[in-house]
Amino acid sequence: MSLYAAYLEEIETRKKQDLSPKPIDGAELTQEIIVQIKDKDHAHRDASLNFLIYNTLPGTTSAAGVKAQFLKDIILGAADVPEISTEFAFEMLSHMKGGPSVDVLLDLALGDDAAIAGQAAEVLKTQFFLYDADTDRLKAAFEAGNAVAKDILESYSKAEFFTKLPDVEEEVKVVTYIAGEGDISTDLLSPGNQAHSRADRELHGKCMITPEAQVEIQALQKQHPDKRVMLIAEKGTMGVGSSRMSGVNNVALWTGKQASPYVPFVNFAPVVAGTNGISPIFLTTVGVTGGIGVDLKNWVKKLDENGKPILNNDGNAILEEKYSVATGTILTINTKKKKLYDEAGEEELVDMSSSFTPQKVEFMKAGGSYAIVFGKKLQNVACEILGTELKSAFAPSKEVTHEGQGLTAVEKIFNANAVGVPKGVTLYAGSDTRVGVDIVGSQDTTGLMTSQELEAMAATVLSPKVDGAYQSGCHTASVWDFKAQENTPKLMAFMHKFGLITARDPKGVYHAMTDVIHKVLNDITVDDWAIIIGGDSHTRMSKGVAFGADSGTVALALATGEATMPIPESVKVTFKGQMADHMDFRDVVHATQLQMLEQFGDNVFQGRVIEVHIGTLLADQAFTFTDWSAEMKAKASICISEDDTLIGSLEIAKSRIQIMIDKGMDNDVEMLKGLIAIADKRIAEIKSGEKPALKPDDNAKYFAEVVVDLDAIVEPMIADPDVHNADVSKRYTHDSIRPISYYGAEKKVDLGFVGSCMVHKGDVKIVAQMLRNLEKDTGKVEFKAPLVLAAPTYNIVDELKEEGDWEVLQKYSGFEFDDAAPKNTARTEYENILYLERPGCNLCMGNQEKAAKGDTVLATSTRLFKGRVVEDSGEKTGESLLASTPVVVLSAILGRTPTLDEYIDAVEGIDLTKFAPPVEKPAGAKSAHF
Repeated sequence: MSLYAAYLEEIETRKKQDLSPKPIDGAELTQEIIVQIKDKDHAHRDASLNFLIYNTLPGTTSAAGVKAQFLKDIILGAADVPEISTEFAFEMLSHMKGGPSVDVLLDLALGDDAAIAGQAAEVLKTQFFLYDADTDRLKAAFEAGNAVAKDILESYSKAEFFTKLPDVEEEVKVVTYIAGEGDISTDLLSPGNQAHSRADRELHGKCMITPEAQVEIQALQKQHPDKRVMLIAEKGTMGVGSSRMSGVNNVALWTGKQASPYVPFVNFAPVVAGTNGISPIFLTTVGVTGGIGVDLKNWVKKLDENGKPILNNDGNAILEEKYSVATGTILTINTKKKKLYDEAGEEELVDMSSSFTPQKVEFMKAGGSYAIVFGKKLQNVACEILGTELKSAFAPSKEVTHEGQGLTAVEKIFNANAVGVPKGVTLYAGSDTRVGVDIVGSQDTTGLMTSQELEAMAATVLSPKVDGAYQSGCHTASVWDFKAQENTPKLMAFMHKFGLITARDPKGVYHAMTDVIHKVLNDITVDDWAIIIGGDSHTRMSKGVAFGADSGTVALALATGEATMPIPESVKVTFKGQMADHMDFRDVVHATQLQMLEQFGDNVFQGRVIEVHIGTLLADQAFTFTDWSAEMKAKASICISEDDTLIGSLEIAKSRIQIMIDKGMDNDVEMLKGLIAIADKRIAEIKSGEKPALKPDDNAKYFAEVVVDLDAIVEPMIADPDVHNADVSKRYTHDSIRPISYYGAEKKVDLGFVGSCMVHKGDVKIVAQMLRNLEKDTGKVEFKAPLVLAAPTYNIVDELKEEGDWEVLQKYSGFEFDDAAPKNTARTEYENILYLERPGCNLCMGNQEKAAKGDTVLATSTRLFKGRVVEDSGEKTGESLLASTPVVVLSAILGRTPTLDEYIDAVEGIDLTKFAPPVEKPAGAKSAHF
């Protein structure tokens, strides 16, 4: 069967799903289509023309290369297609973004035909995805006296590709649509269990919210064709949990504008809003697409006569509505005045200055942030080639300085990594910065989107500025099903060729490593001054500063080695007192959230960097805190470590990187070997005193300072989704932190889960030790609820085997993963046994494995969002409660939450993960991290 015939069959299959033909990205099918176009009598000629013009993906896809060459042939007269004139061919080339299309345009612009060269030059002046090879060609032609090259470079030096674009419209009329009440997780916009379809934008778009919501949005659009639909989180924050480019893509698909008539299902400029604004990492993604994020502030705390909030019976502040945004409300956004008005544009409802900073307005004008990033570089390069003074066409970066004021840790890191900052200028929080990126991570359920973004921006190789880059396989580790088998090898092959270390070897030489991405990134981060960008909200390392990002920002970091963002404000977290022997460090993490809310009333962590002074914990254990900071709605977290502790963490990182090398995972440029060299250099700097471990200045200024009282943590803590709270906006947040006594040993637990990035080797050893203790006390261990255990990495499993702990786990397990014969279907029912699952995300991701509908799950993971780990049944609401490893294990054995006495008895003699504020090693400590 020909590829075209197979494509027609696929089209018929997609029709049954109410889907359009899938966009074409392959060279062979495109070549076959072109042959049919050239045959004037071919039965499929008209359809082939339509596919070539409107359904072929641009950038560096192999299809784009074939299409660009064919358009070149048409322009030069080597091919005759009456429907495609020279002008139309140039127009299509102008929408192909770069790579092969820029090659063709340069060929034509620098060719001998003056008329064609002039037309090609005019198109090139609108392009900005040019790389060194492209500008080198222009430079060579310019130096050889080519007038067309000079003309193009002069245009670039003025940034006419940007300045000649139309300005952002002054008034944007919107019609509201309330997507949900309370915090809206990106899972609502792009469910994790549909991750396999994210690269197929039209198909994935059908999973946004509900089919009913999609119909309602379409009805609003039909009723208000001149307005844009604004998606709203009423009484909550929009886009919590992750950056999720697919979520923004879905919103744009249903409510945004089409980016190009020749590129299907790629929309931009969505408008999203929340009573409490937009989650920081999701807001970044909105900016990538040139969208508008709105902090509505439409519900405010009701105050008494003394100006203090009036509380309800639960101790929560009572809210009152400042103005309505009920579905169907028409509002006016004035982009010049930077305010939200009523329909008539007369009554001011809320200030929107933060939505329309000069930089964000540029993103909106250019159709997204990529155009600005590449545009700035192109203007600089053109001026250098011409030898002219740079007069930037872009808004100057905001520079905030405070003479005599010290620097926070994040301010120090950003200043050390800043690009293009004048010598002698010190930047503080609020400053806009371009920074070099040291480590980049791409995860597997967004990786295909990242590869698409790389193709769209015509990138073909990893930036040499990046020290380490990794493509994971953890989010699809649980089940090697048809979707994983179809998507994963293709992703790994692309990323391996691009220059990343990949979890799977496309050549099949080394064992598939499905280790959790955050754990791998934590190991390959070998400098406490590093900046890390990763395609997941839990990219929050315990060394350096890490930012979870959308697939596009990850692609940009891979391609350019840079990221652009404001320096965030910081909240300082310190500790006093002493941990009780029976408490686990996970309880300290939960208590930090609880005590912060008690001290400030509002979440001061939201949108800021948590600078946590936790110097006595090694990287694995400290990661438990930084990882959780995503759920605290923080932008990032930085661990302030003692010198000796940091050296210990770097030595551990070196050993794990060496294991990756020994397994054959290093690439042609020996990236992993290079990371060990960086770690050695950093260790030498610390030991010599030349450059001690990162610390803030004593006179640094913070937005807030939180002091956590360890003496006050006397019971294990549970983060409860509070699914039955009368106030819908209070459900599924991470703010309901409760001691186990709250449940009176009466909370039934249907399933326990120990796993995800929140656990380390010490947690798995705790499970083994609890089983040993129970066996010793009662002669056997019986589970009254299933217990699922997924170690984060293979290294942990290997070390547990060497130390005798894995043998104990095997003894009580009813299932153990087998990489030689991985599961090909997801488990839907569980027995009351221990399941030893493959290293990876497992239940925490929710895209493959889930608990049974309606279950109450007690887990060590981070996710308590509605439908993520467990969905509702017809009879019962699913709940995902989060706790420490010993609480989860004991609850699975009991089938319920324990009493405090039961818990204390169960952990007696077990070395829990401990933390002590002093630098000195606690006397007699036997915890895994010591």
